[in-house]
Amino acid sequence: MDPDSKYRSAEWLRGQIRDVLNFYYPQCLDEDAGGYVAQFDEETGEVYDRSAKHLVATSRFVVNYCVASTLHGPDWCRSAAEHGLRFLQTSHRDAARGGYHWLLDGREPRDSKRVCYGHAFAFLALARAAEADIAGVGDDMKRLYRLLTDRFWEPEHGLCKSEYDPDWTEAADYRGQNANMHMCEALIAAYEATGDRRYLERAETIAEALTVELAAETDGLVWEHYASDWEHDFDYNRNDPRHTFRPWGYQPGHQIEWAKLLAVLARHSDEAWLGTRAEELFEAAIACGWDDDDGGFYYTVDLDLEPLVRDKYSWAVAEAIGAAAALYDVTGDTAYRTWYDTFWQYADANLVNQDLRNWYTKVTEANDPVPTQSGVAVEPGYHPIGACLEGIRSFA
Repeated sequence: MDPDSKYRSAEWLRGQIRDVLNFYYPQCLDEDAGGYVAQFDEETGEVYDRSAKHLVATSRFVVNYCVASTLHGPDWCRSAAEHGLRFLQTSHRDAARGGYHWLLDGREPRDSKRVCYGHAFAFLALARAAEADIAGVGDDMKRLYRLLTDRFWEPEHGLCKSEYDPDWTEAADYRGQNANMHMCEALIAAYEATGDRRYLERAETIAEALTVELAAETDGLVWEHYASDWEHDFDYNRNDPRHTFRPWGYQPGHQIEWAKLLAVLARHSDEAWLGTRAEELFEAAIACGWDDDDGGFYYTVDLDLEPLVRDKYSWAVAEAIGAAAALYDVTGDTAYRTWYDTFWQYADANLVNQDLRNWYTKVTEANDPVPTQSGVAVEPGYHPIGACLEGIRSFA
């Protein structure tokens, strides 16, 4: 038997999902303030902050439990998802001004800027909830989509603005690909949940604008930062290459994440460019970002495609797993199956906490876990669960 075939086993992949869920549950449920607690020490499993509630973390927890429920996970997944949805739609959501608070302290807003990246994840959470047949989310989805269109969408560019002040009176000049990439992801999920083709068509519009039209100016790679007219901004955060959400440089992980999204879109569309660009971006990510000696993807590379920040984030490997699975599914090329196994071998050996079975957020170039930093957490196992989902969908 192929020794790596376990990575393609639906039973094994469901076990990995349960492992990640069990690291957080039930301690993640905040029965007092509502919502979830996301600040866990990745080495010990201890909670270091119960009060900070980030929009991205809340939404990702909801996604995790909805995905697990859809895949017939533990019975408590559904109630855990509904617990978070209530908090998302009552505490994070600003009923008076519309949209969602970026960061809460308990139930109280600490930062109310309106961030497209966060709203994309809120929309993804609602889409996964609809797919899981959780009652009452259909109208919430439609309402949020109208807000996304009215506030963020720039039809002349086929892309979304990045950020507003809390009152929606002024949009930031900055434009970013990351928010649009996750908006594309959320729109695909919305289409899969509802069959409404307007979501699919907008996802394709965003994907083509970033991975074809704008990438044509950067030798086929997707740059991160843009000015208000969607001209490439090669100076933004040049002096902050380790920025949490907006680092300078090309991110190999985002090239391969786009490869996954384009491959998933190719499942639903006859557009030939989707598969072509998916394969090109996959190859580019491997060429510029994969560490041939020790495995893993460098966080960023410079304009000459030389490694810049050599730390390796687990989310990039999780996205690579999903990309390889989806590309194998749509092309049948066994090279992607081989890469899928390779990525899982690396993750299993270097990214998974062997005692508690959660994934470390970051490791060094030599693959040593980076200790958990105090601060607001946004990654409650969403990326590894997404990798398992794509594995199940592609190899079922």
